[in-house]
Amino acid sequence: MNKDTVMCITDHGHDPYWNLAAEEYLLKRLPNPVFRLWRNSESVIIGKNQNALAEIDRDWITSHGIPVVRRLTGGGAVFHDMGNLNFSFIRKREAGEDTHAMFARYTMPVISTLRGLGIDARLEGRNDLTIGDRKFSGNAIAIYRDRVLCHGCILFEASLDKLSGALNSRPEKFIGKAVSSNRSRVTNISEHLKEPVDIENFIGLLKENAITGELASYGSGIETYEYTEADIAAIDSLADEKYRLDSWNYGKSPKYSISRVRKFPAGLVEIYADIKEGLVSDIKIMGDYFFEAPTEELETALLGCPYDSEAVQTALVRAGLSKYIAGVTPQDIVEMMF
Repeated sequence: MNKDTVMCITDHGHDPYWNLAAEEYLLKRLPNPVFRLWRNSESVIIGKNQNALAEIDRDWITSHGIPVVRRLTGGGAVFHDMGNLNFSFIRKREAGEDTHAMFARYTMPVISTLRGLGIDARLEGRNDLTIGDRKFSGNAIAIYRDRVLCHGCILFEASLDKLSGALNSRPEKFIGKAVSSNRSRVTNISEHLKEPVDIENFIGLLKENAITGELASYGSGIETYEYTEADIAAIDSLADEKYRLDSWNYGKSPKYSISRVRKFPAGLVEIYADIKEGLVSDIKIMGDYFFEAPTEELETALLGCPYDSEAVQTALVRAGLSKYIAGVTPQDIVEMMF
């Protein structure tokens, strides 16, 4: 197989644990560029660094038997069901390409598909696709070595009532404006179609737009890819050893002496820390921000740091904060902590 050939994958399984494990496997283990279309059964998918218990209505999802799965990428929590379509692009990162350019590039097939159906879809804010003032798709990015994964979820004909029940509307995200329900801020594509289109036909239209647009620009050929037995075994193992575990999906509930939450234009940031003898003895950083390097590295850089504003700012600058929390400055974090 030519490693430059684009592998097109349309998944037929709907297990959210397996599908999220497949994303990581395809990013890290398959050398080829990938375009993937997939759907999950009812589930809540949370961002890599989010505080799961703050983002979900745990009583509601428990009573409805809905699993919570943490993904590899940043961004916010989303509700998935069979009326929700997910798309993924995986390929070598272009030199100098920032996240804004990546979102614009990899969401264009979705926008083009909808405009072909008479719907004026747009990329708004940092990572949202909207129709009018309502969101129908959130998108997120993960970077592994020289490869990038950009994926998004599309509300086609999802249950917005279940979406509203499963996810919390956190007041911190609406400073300076009225807190609105999740239900009122989103829309299904199906509500805007002039003529009925079912989700299977929409999948075909999106795939065609991706193949004739973004994927054709690679100039390296396109093939339909079927998982090998080795692929399936590896993804099964990753799902069982990581994505099905509460330790990955929920993590340790933050209980620290210092607790700070602040909404920045680039996303929500939560900092939990303990201080002993004037030094940072433990710290956990969470949120729906985007990142290029693991947050755990930043936490390690702050351990043992004197708990004063100048020392913390110096440590953040030395660590290179922007690669861990995009769009937030060391001064922002210092003002938040002190």
